[in-house]
Amino acid sequence: MSLLHIIHRLKEVNSLTKHEQLVHGVIEALDSGELSVGDKLPSINKMVSDIGYARKTIVKAYEELKERGLVESKKLKGYFIISDETKVTLRIALLLFSFQRFQEDFYNTFRKELGKRYQIDVFFHHNNVSIFETIFNNIRGKYGMYVVAPIPDKAIRPLLETIEPQKLLIVDRYLPMPEEYSYISQEFEATTFDKLVELLPEIRKYKKIVLFYADNRDYPRGILMAFHRFVADYGLNGVILEDYIEGSLEKDVIYFFINDASLWELLKDCHNSGMIVGEDVGVLSHNDHIIKEIAFGGITTISTDFKDMATLAAQHIKNNVVSQVIVTSKLFKRNSL
Repeated sequence: MSLLHIIHRLKEVNSLTKHEQLVHGVIEALDSGELSVGDKLPSINKMVSDIGYARKTIVKAYEELKERGLVESKKLKGYFIISDETKVTLRIALLLFSFQRFQEDFYNTFRKELGKRYQIDVFFHHNNVSIFETIFNNIRGKYGMYVVAPIPDKAIRPLLETIEPQKLLIVDRYLPMPEEYSYISQEFEATTFDKLVELLPEIRKYKKIVLFYADNRDYPRGILMAFHRFVADYGLNGVILEDYIEGSLEKDVIYFFINDASLWELLKDCHNSGMIVGEDVGVLSHNDHIIKEIAFGGITTISTDFKDMATLAAQHIKNNVVSQVIVTSKLFKRNSL
């Protein structure tokens, strides 16, 4: 299919601007072998005549191709292909839950590992299906790669399947997709259960363990299932509450948090009441960061290393491979139990 035929087909993609249609057309022609290094692109005047777009639109597209390192202009001769490495400079759409600390760790490492020649545009869906759909429909067709932390909702998978497998990488939460799609994701149920078992000697020192879990939040259901199995298998007094209520602190209880806002409320109560974390009260949390290393002598956490996940994601994009990886969580034992 010739370059002009490709561009005419891309004109039907409503989400692409005119100059994006031209840029994507050249890239697609390079990827398909229709264009090769040394080939001359149609002149601006010919493109204006054949495509019907304004001269400034053609110039803008050709200049973007120059900035990507794919094209050079020769005075009085025109524009020529100088590289077929279309992924050397790649626009990446990174769609995350929100800019929480651990997702910030992911982004910073991802950015560093890819380097300056990759353009990363970040979007946040806040676990809202409607927001996810709006963002996804706006960015679809505009990027060479999509790195997505999905919502575990049945409406999301059909949207993701509109992206070609080689252009989509699922990160953070696991979402079942056709086997040709790539993922670098967390697993919650088996990992959480195993880490709780590792902590069993410490947990048995307390009379009760409380998990704060709410169905109407974006908490992974695997954590809830692991907790149910753990307390049942080991005959523990386990309780599930939606949230921590200020002033409800009890002695000889372990409090297990997914949400950091509730964790800080409990720690404030510990400070105000004089109860000692790790002796009078036990504290366990998901998602590690530097504050939890030092607060109250250190908070024990079960956490995925988001820097490792980001490094693997960057390597996936650089190497253009199929990746199907579950990143296991780590246990950071500290003084809070």
